[in-house]
Amino acid sequence: MFFTLIHTIHLLAAFVYGGFLFTDILFMQKMQKSLSAEEGAACREAIMVHVRKVVPYALFVVVGTGIVMFPYVFGKVAPEGLSHLQIVLLIKAFLGLWLGVRGFMQKVFKINPWVFKSHYFPFTLVVVIIVLSQIMWVV
Repeated sequence: MFFTLIHTIHLLAAFVYGGFLFTDILFMQKMQKSLSAEEGAACREAIMVHVRKVVPYALFVVVGTGIVMFPYVFGKVAPEGLSHLQIVLLIKAFLGLWLGVRGFMQKVFKINPWVFKSHYFPFTLVVVIIVLSQIMWVV
């Protein structure tokens, strides 16, 4: 029951974080092409004021619940070594932790990333993590 609850919270928070990235890339950045520079900036900032109150914390919840679930899914290492599921899960965990550390540095310490300043790279990582989460059960 505990795992199911944590997994549900994890998925809901992932939808919030990934949904924002999806919306930003596909809609909000395109919106600025339809409006003047001033209108586009004002409209984006009006939305981002609310986004900054929710999305970073959704990322923290995703990473935190992922850390809690990790030992349940990873299991024990067999004498033969890591299974394919464990290898894919380690890759997925590394990418998720990278996103979490990046988000934590931005939100808590106000350190902006030196590279990958747009949301394209985090969105790509989210898509890769989703794909890995689906294929790790069949490899």
